[in-house]
Amino acid sequence: MKLALFDLDNTLLDGDSDHLWGEYLIARGVVDAAWYRRENDRFLSEYRDGRLDIDEFLRFALQPLAEHPPDTLQHWRQDFIEQMIMPRIPTESLQLVDRHRNEGELPVIVTATNRFVTEPIAQLFGIDHLLATEAEMINGEFTGQVAGTPCFREGKLIRLREWLGGGSGALEAASFYSDSSNDLPLLEAVGQPVAVNPDSTLEAIARERGWPIMALRAA
Repeated sequence: MKLALFDLDNTLLDGDSDHLWGEYLIARGVVDAAWYRRENDRFLSEYRDGRLDIDEFLRFALQPLAEHPPDTLQHWRQDFIEQMIMPRIPTESLQLVDRHRNEGELPVIVTATNRFVTEPIAQLFGIDHLLATEAEMINGEFTGQVAGTPCFREGKLIRLREWLGGGSGALEAASFYSDSSNDLPLLEAVGQPVAVNPDSTLEAIARERGWPIMALRAA
């Protein structure tokens, strides 16, 4: 089956779910507001500039999961999805996923954001297959550590090939939609790369190589 691969943040979603989750935690008063916002904004800026230290960022992003009971986190997440995510899902994104699905393709989200944050977002798109950074859990509680390879930059390609069981045939026939030059390893590996709401670096590369460019924005 042909694959339709999608980045999530600033691609299918009009916004960055990792950064928005941080803002939600600030609004709930469960993290030190001034420090957390400063670091949250710093990491987002470094990501956009292509210089994010993924290990440093994940220590920051996953620590709050280890500091609160799973039931509390689940309650917060549901509220977060309703308040901050659902209004940022463009109708055109839902239609794009449906178009690929109706053409017999298998939609897969491939995102650097952790599964705890992104799993319910994938469900809103009706997408059953999610490759995301995995937050380690022991005895039903988060540890604040990463499990396996972060799904970031070359890690997206590594994780996808693991999921596929090796080989490159499926990727050569696949499409991949992304906004970020951080995703160049996977964009270059697929047969049909598409730049969505691209950053300046990716836009320049897409224009040079003749890749399609499109915009998906919430109303």
